[in-house]
Amino acid sequence: MPAITAAILAAFAGYAGAWYFGYVDGNFALLLFLATVVTGVYWLMERFYFLPRRRAAADQLEAGLAQRRADLAAKGITQVDGDVALGRQRLLMQPWWLDWTAGLFPVIIAVFVLRSFLFEPFKIPSGSMIPTLLIGDLILVNKFTYGIRLPVINTKLTEGTPPKRGDVMVFRYPPQPSLDYIKRVVGVPGDEVSYLNKQLRINGKLQEKQPVAEFFDEDTTRYFKQFDENLDGRHHRLLNDDNAPAFVTSTIDFPDKGNCRYSVEGFVCKVPEGHYFMMGDNRDNSADSRVWGFVPDANIVGKAFFIWMNFGSFKRIGSFE
Repeated sequence: MPAITAAILAAFAGYAGAWYFGYVDGNFALLLFLATVVTGVYWLMERFYFLPRRRAAADQLEAGLAQRRADLAAKGITQVDGDVALGRQRLLMQPWWLDWTAGLFPVIIAVFVLRSFLFEPFKIPSGSMIPTLLIGDLILVNKFTYGIRLPVINTKLTEGTPPKRGDVMVFRYPPQPSLDYIKRVVGVPGDEVSYLNKQLRINGKLQEKQPVAEFFDEDTTRYFKQFDENLDGRHHRLLNDDNAPAFVTSTIDFPDKGNCRYSVEGFVCKVPEGHYFMMGDNRDNSADSRVWGFVPDANIVGKAFFIWMNFGSFKRIGSFE
């Protein structure tokens, strides 16, 4: 067992290392699931096989020593060397290969359940959601609002509440599902979404936006026009760049691309059933559904709702809803 365990741990370490250095596309959900299964098997073996054997050996040691003392006492010898407590403790001690497997199972299963069915942490890697979310924000994602899903295969177990316009949602990037993206839900199934001359309309209704104080981007040391947008009754901030064109180009042949019409003014898209149209709040600096298409329901990860840490600014901590 020690050799087999060492090989298993080496395989996990090798996969993590290859992922870290970019040799493979990592899948943390799969890695965590496998770690839960492996450590769970060791935990069961420890509880029902290895631990009972160690206890039996300790009991045998204790009984043997007691018999030896009785035999010596019958001969008049009362002073006997040997610390049975220390010997029993050593026999009951977990070997390293069980300590690194069965011993970790309670922690791993707790993380697995928490991350798979309740809340999952993410780090914002890009500026597509500025000013709502900044690069470096560490956020929490609610995994049950939109329905509980099985980890790895993402099969829905409960329906939950469908995503609404204005929600900030994490999802699997349709062209490369191993990547997680975060954008704002702009269109739900059946909606006609248009973004012409940087004016957003949903089903023909203009989503009003009011100018507010300019936003200073510390990374680019530039000021950007900032607006408060009323998206179907829900307010949030967005940025517009006067130097960016209104039109977008898409070279990706995504499913249902025929539902979209592109022009120099922007685009008009009809959202198919079971799909969502996503846009970044940094409207002129976001590759979103305008470029790579609609997000199917099967790709949904969860609803983002809270910034739990930003090491560059503790003031960022809190809800952004």
